[in-house]
Amino acid sequence: MSGVQLVQVTEAEGEARLDRWMKRRFPQVTQGAIEKLCRTGQIRVDGARAKASTRVAPGMEVRVPPLPEAKPAEATEDAAAPETRRPAIPAADAEMIQAAVLWKDEHIIALNKPPGLPSQGGSGQGGRHVDGLTPALMFGYKDRPKLVHRLDKDTSGVLLLARTDRVARALSEAFRLKTTRKIYWAAVAGVPNPRMGTIRFGLVKAAGRGGSGDERMICIHPSKVDQTEGAKRATTDYAVLDALGTRAAWVALVPITGRTHQLRAHMAEIGHPIAGDGKYGGSGQENLGDGWGANLGGEISRKLHLHARQISFDHPITKKRITLTAPLPDHMARTWKTLGWNERDVPADPFQEPT
Repeated sequence: MSGVQLVQVTEAEGEARLDRWMKRRFPQVTQGAIEKLCRTGQIRVDGARAKASTRVAPGMEVRVPPLPEAKPAEATEDAAAPETRRPAIPAADAEMIQAAVLWKDEHIIALNKPPGLPSQGGSGQGGRHVDGLTPALMFGYKDRPKLVHRLDKDTSGVLLLARTDRVARALSEAFRLKTTRKIYWAAVAGVPNPRMGTIRFGLVKAAGRGGSGDERMICIHPSKVDQTEGAKRATTDYAVLDALGTRAAWVALVPITGRTHQLRAHMAEIGHPIAGDGKYGGSGQENLGDGWGANLGGEISRKLHLHARQISFDHPITKKRITLTAPLPDHMARTWKTLGWNERDVPADPFQEPT
C-alpha cells in the first residue's frame, strides 16, 4: 500500500472529472473504489470533500489516500509495460512529428504542432495525436518525452515536451505560477475597438455537451461569475497588429489564464470571432466588420486561424530565459500573403513597454 499523497494536477492533464483523472494516474484503482473513497472523504480536492464527478483543473491539489500497489510488470503477460505494447508508429507519422521539432536540448523538446493534430487522445480525438507519437521523439533517450501543456486540435504552434520527469514537474509548476508567457496570433473578423485591451469574461461549460470533441464554453459577465455554478474567471490580453479595412484584423493574444477554448470564446464574445472557427463564429455570430462570422470568404482558408506564435520560459536546468518562435502554418501564411500582412512589420511582443 502507498502512503497518503498530495498530487497536483498538471497543465498537460488539463481539466477532467476526478474519477477519470484518478484512473489515468492510478490505473489499478477501480471505479467503485474511487466512489467509495470520495464518499468517505478520503479523496479531497484542494482540501475539500469531492465527488467522483467533481472536475479538477491544472494547479489543483488532490489528496490521495493509501492505495494498493500496481501489479509488477513481470507478473503476467497482460501486465507488460505500456511502452512495449505500443503499436509501431507509421513511418510517415514519425517523419511528420520529427519534422515538427522546432528546438531541443537534453531536457526539452519544442514542437511546432501542425493544425488538426490533437495534443492527446480522448473523446472525439481519435487515435493519432502528439502524445501517441512521442516514441518517435525519443532521440536515443530510454523514456518518451512528456507533454507539459496542450493546444487545441485545430490550433497550431509551439508545444513543449519534457524529456525527464524532473523537467516535466518544473515546467508544469512554471505554467501554474504563470512565469511562462505565451503569445498567440490570430486572424479575426472585423477590427476590435479599442485596438488594445483586456477581456475578462468568465467561462462555463455549456450544458448537455458530451466529450471534449463536442465541448463548448459560454462566456459569463465578470460580475456574474461567482453566482454561476461551474464558471471560472478568465482573462485575455489582445492587441491589433494590422487590419484590412474593417473586414479583418491580425491580433496578438496572451491568455493570462488557461481555460478551455478561452481565446476562441473571448474573441467571439466581443464580436470578432477567429477566422475558421465554426464552433464559436457561425453565421449567427454578430460581426462588427464586413461579412459575417468566422468565414472571411474569398481565398481565405476555412481552417482555424489561431497559432501559438511564441513561448518564453525559464529553463529549469540552465535557468536561462528561453524564447521560441513558431512559423505560421501553411493556411495562415497564405492568408497573411493574401491580406498583405508581413510578420517582419510587427513587434515580437506588442505588449512590452518600449525601452
